[in-house]
Amino acid sequence: MSKIEKTLLKILSGFSDRDISFSELCGVLKYLGFEERIKGSHHIFFKDGIKEILNIQSRGIKAKPYQVKQVRNIILEYRLRGE
Repeated sequence: MSKIEKTLLKILSGFSDRDISFSELCGVLKYLGFEERIKGSHHIFFKDGIKEILNIQSRGIKAKPYQVKQVRNIILEYRLRGE
């Protein structure tokens, strides 16, 4: 199991939203097929077939817990899998 797959399982578990690094969260989104656009400190992720646009920023080296939750909800809602 790759590091990205382990991070994906960590996100889906919901037990460690505060422990996900920003780079890991970005890596998971790219693994799931999202395209990234960077505008200042905002990393904007979008994907065909998904109406939501994810706009995430880091909190130091960690991802913000509420943004990890947003990512988890989109993964579950659209039943996303790695590409």
